[in-house]
Amino acid sequence: MAPKIIIVDDDETMNELVRVNLQPRGYEMISVTNGRRAIEIVRENNPDLVILDVMMPEMDGFEVCKALREFTDVPVLFLTAKGREQDLVRGFEVGGDDYVRKPVSLRELEARIQALLKRAVRVERDRIITQFNDGNLRIDLESGHVYRAGKMVHLTPTEFRLLKCLVHNIGMVITHEDLLRDAWGENYTDATASLSLYIRYLREKIEDDPSLPRYIMTKWGIGYWFADTGSPTEKSDNGMLLGR
Repeated sequence: MAPKIIIVDDDETMNELVRVNLQPRGYEMISVTNGRRAIEIVRENNPDLVILDVMMPEMDGFEVCKALREFTDVPVLFLTAKGREQDLVRGFEVGGDDYVRKPVSLRELEARIQALLKRAVRVERDRIITQFNDGNLRIDLESGHVYRAGKMVHLTPTEFRLLKCLVHNIGMVITHEDLLRDAWGENYTDATASLSLYIRYLREKIEDDPSLPRYIMTKWGIGYWFADTGSPTEKSDNGMLLGR
């Protein structure tokens, strides 16, 4: 499904400019020109992201964001001409996730949108998936314990961070850059050789045959993915663990 984005700006020209540029790129766009109405639209449409102007009459963007945070954790990207440090700080204090100053290029805007959407997906998966167990390999992401054939496997902190990222995104290819970012941090996204080495270490510890892996699979030139061979476990609303 196309990510649903609500753009809130009292400048109709700005709204339309963002809409006509982003909609052909695969986003479902809803434009709103009034802060109070925006709160209703967000509640009715459950969007994936809100782009929110700050300087609006009647109810400014800070007030809108504060109201949204009473019922949703949807990512909020402030898009505004206000660039003072105190404005930026206030935006984060009321629950904003990112802040872009006008004028902004389409490339930067889309990059910020994609980063926020990706982060939201990661947070949701981190919240839901807590264990993996296919009878042979058992991974408890909350305790950090890993067992193969009933025996505990010792992983280094880096190895476990890599495994955790892969399991949280089970069945999906994770790029080299995202894996490096999760395991080492923003400054190590070009350390592909180190990543390859640690993937080998992981396979040697959790695979029955590291040369023919069944869990950690390679997407050549792109990244790695954790095969959905078993039974990941989810949390219900009351915190109980339910098999999927």
